[in-house]
Amino acid sequence: MRRIHIITIVVLAALTVASASFAVYYRQKYEGLKTNPQTLAQESVSGLISDVSKLMQLPDETPTVATVSDPSKLKDQVFFQDAKTGDKVLIYTDAKKAILYDPVAKKIVEVAPLYMNNQPAATATGAAIK
Repeated sequence: MRRIHIITIVVLAALTVASASFAVYYRQKYEGLKTNPQTLAQESVSGLISDVSKLMQLPDETPTVATVSDPSKLKDQVFFQDAKTGDKVLIYTDAKKAILYDPVAKKIVEVAPLYMNNQPAATATGAAIK
């Protein structure tokens, strides 16, 4: 009977140590994945700019970036004629230029001048892009 108690205690101690080890391991993994959202967004924009700059000369400014979420709402605008969900729009306000980029195909879909009327022409339908 005493031997069963010792085995039970050893098994419970081993399970406790294993559980604590898993908890520490996954906590560290979670902390490593948890990143400042602003830093993550900046890294995403930097990667996008890097990809597009391989295809064309870009203006020397940081663009505003939007993602096409519903291309059907944008079909009446020539700039978005060939847009697909997930395409990116880089808006360079100083250079007055908008670029529609397909990150999946890694191709520039459209480039257009940007006309300012309190709002960029390329983003007039805000519900369809984010």
